[in-house]
Amino acid sequence: MRRVASSSSMFVAVAVVLLGGCQKPPAASGAGAPATAPAAATKGTIGVSLLALDNPFFKVIGDTITAEAAKRGYDAIVVSADKDVARQGNQIKDFIVKKVAAIVLSPCDSKSIVPVIREANAAGIPVFTVDIPCNEPGVTIATQVATDNEGGGREAGKAMIEALGAGGGKVAVLHFKQAESCQLRVKGFREVIDAHNQDAAAKIEIVTELESGGAKDAGFKAMEDALQAAADLRGVFAINDPAALGARAAIEKAGKTEQIRIIGFDGQPEGKEAIRDGKIYADPIQFPDQMGRGIVDAIVRYSKGETLPPQTLIPTRLYRQADGQNDPELSAAGAAR
Repeated sequence: MRRVASSSSMFVAVAVVLLGGCQKPPAASGAGAPATAPAAATKGTIGVSLLALDNPFFKVIGDTITAEAAKRGYDAIVVSADKDVARQGNQIKDFIVKKVAAIVLSPCDSKSIVPVIREANAAGIPVFTVDIPCNEPGVTIATQVATDNEGGGREAGKAMIEALGAGGGKVAVLHFKQAESCQLRVKGFREVIDAHNQDAAAKIEIVTELESGGAKDAGFKAMEDALQAAADLRGVFAINDPAALGARAAIEKAGKTEQIRIIGFDGQPEGKEAIRDGKIYADPIQFPDQMGRGIVDAIVRYSKGETLPPQTLIPTRLYRQADGQNDPELSAAGAAR
């Protein structure tokens, strides 16, 4: 009996040794450290509701916020309001329910969005605006990062004077009135044209101001209406590139490409290509990547208790045909095709 017991004990002992030999030792990652380190905890989530992600300008802002947030230890949820105030309001309410660390907005309508911003304020969630401000009373905005839209509008006015030359003439404005940024662009444009008309022999007359929706299709329709109202138009200021490109299509259809000069706004790739090709005269160009980085930096600074300025404005730069012809980004894009 003792022999049997001894043999069994030896069998068990050998089996244990063999099984133990099949197991890998823990990785040498420090005394007592597990083989796989746990993922670093996020600092929180940034909820972002942008005007319209089908607009490349806002797509760049959203993508930059996502990338920059990840570098700084945050997650980001980026959604498109599709120019719909009710939709944007529901998106903000969802961010509040999710208890995000911060909310970033480009408001569809700065006045109509006030009640839901107040809800975020009441929940203790800081609200930041990018590109489009909300300067309405009764809300708290941590800070605003945007283009100097009024300054850009003044650049557009100077470009129009340059484009029309000594002859002056009638001009149309294709607006997007619900966005405060576009109101500022038109304000700056009108200021420069009004100042020019005080001294110029040949005046520049703004004869019509039509809603473009900031989109190609609506811009096309608005331009057709403008041509119906004033067949002798010599210029058009469109508040962004999609509206400018829609206007160009309508002008081509009407056979008036030699008669009418277009000033756009933005500097999207398609807009820059149109400037290079002589289809749009010039754009005050924006820098959406700088806005995206700037807003994330503001959120990080706010989280550390730093005092932020009410707003940070990024100047535009006037982009003409010569700039397009020498733009390495356009050359690279063309080679890629």
